Amino acid sequence: MFSKATANFVRQIDPEGSLIHVSRVNDSKKLVPMAVIVKRNRMWFWQRTKYQPTDFTLSDLLQGDTVLSPDVSETEFLTYKGTFQDKLSAKLDTEAGASNATLEARGASKLQLSFGKLKKEDLDVKKLLQDSSSRLVDMQNPLVQQLEKLADVLAVVKERILTTDSCSITQMRKEQCTFQGMLGLLGMLGNSVKVCVNDSNNIEVDSDVSLEIPSGTVIAYSILELEIKKNGRYDICLQPGTIGGIEADSPVSWPSHDDPTWDTVDGGCNGKMVPVKVALSALPNGSQEMDLSPLAELPQTTRCALFKILQEALRDPTALSYMECLLEELCSGETLDVDEHEELSDSQRKSLSALLDSQAENSQCDLPARLNATYLLVSALEALPEQTLSLLSESRPDFLEAFDTLMCRLKRSSKPLSIQCLPVPLQDNQAFQHAEQLLSSTNVALKRDSHMLWTETGNEAGALPLVLCLSIHGLSLLCKGLVLVSA
Repeated sequence: MFSKATANFVRQIDPEGSLIHVSRVNDSKKLVPMAVIVKRNRMWFWQRTKYQPTDFTLSDLLQGDTVLSPDVSETEFLTYKGTFQDKLSAKLDTEAGASNATLEARGASKLQLSFGKLKKEDLDVKKLLQDSSSRLVDMQNPLVQQLEKLADVLAVVKERILTTDSCSITQMRKEQCTFQGMLGLLGMLGNSVKVCVNDSNNIEVDSDVSLEIPSGTVIAYSILELEIKKNGRYDICLQPGTIGGIEADSPVSWPSHDDPTWDTVDGGCNGKMVPVKVALSALPNGSQEMDLSPLAELPQTTRCALFKILQEALRDPTALSYMECLLEELCSGETLDVDEHEELSDSQRKSLSALLDSQAENSQCDLPARLNATYLLVSALEALPEQTLSLLSESRPDFLEAFDTLMCRLKRSSKPLSIQCLPVPLQDNQAFQHAEQLLSSTNVALKRDSHMLWTETGNEAGALPLVLCLSIHGLSLLCKGLVLVSA
């Protein structure tokens, strides 16, 4: 709930800027000026970077006994309050052998937050550079030692936004789910399908949770990355978009900033290096790292449940981010507890718990591939703009399959396609306009005349066309054979 509130705050007041929202109240005391942050890069270049506060400040990492004292200026920032509402209504019908199931869900949530008057604290970077100009990083420091061989980056807190008075966050949620022929999820990722209930069940959940935030709580901050050499010399990356890191033994430690084929694309990637000009025809058709085919091998009931979870999460970017974190932890072998993530709705937590429990209990050799494919799909969805997610949430299974077919044909061809290559479901003007809107939301224009069909990719598209291709393909694999009825 706190993370959702701070994320909404940053999206509203600094959507294209450098502010990072604070996801945990416990991190607030660590986020002092000049505090050291670990910027953790992810498996795929489009994923949003993770920022992990540490118990260290820059002074703790430098050689010598002189303690650096940050010079901080304080100013009034703004007064902030907001109300955010979501509604969901969906119905799924599926058949598996002699069994069939219907799942219908309705829900609404309302998030009210009032941070009151906020203040901003800024670190005097010029004074920091003067005070530490002759200092070296202690390369034997435990934190540096743990990161020296990894792609992680160290950074320092430059500015932070704090509350000045106690404030509150209130979340009201109401959900109603109806199951007919409820599916047993424990065996879903295996080869068998189990039906555990044959009658109808109604589940209603109401929750009204209020969180009091004390004064002096950090809700957002910005950082400056550090570029550290093997001999301990370091530079603070002052230019926006410059990338830090720790010099490795290999001569290629960081991507070259002079490479004309790479550039920094914002879009929430926070300085991540992604290709700027990506034509649809140049997108990879697949690799071991980007293989979604195991999704097609899931039992139909599993695909139905997973598609339902994602269809709901497309309307809630914060829940989608938490799902990505859960899957990332699971793929890395970490122990996790879904119930601890209050950002997920009750139905999402229950469905994910069942899916994850089946992963842990089933030892089939193809489970890692299925997990990785699910993680890949969710991470691709999480990287899409909210406008794209909203359009996807309104997309029917037959549209997704037809759009996936079109995208595959466009990828395989470097020239315009014959208009006859347009899949039948997309020949309807309304469906074609929906496809145009989806591609346009990722800076790709879909064009056609009486004979030909082609795309034009904007210079600012970055990795979004690739991410959209992966998302559409994964969703189409999940929803094959499913019937979605809008309630």
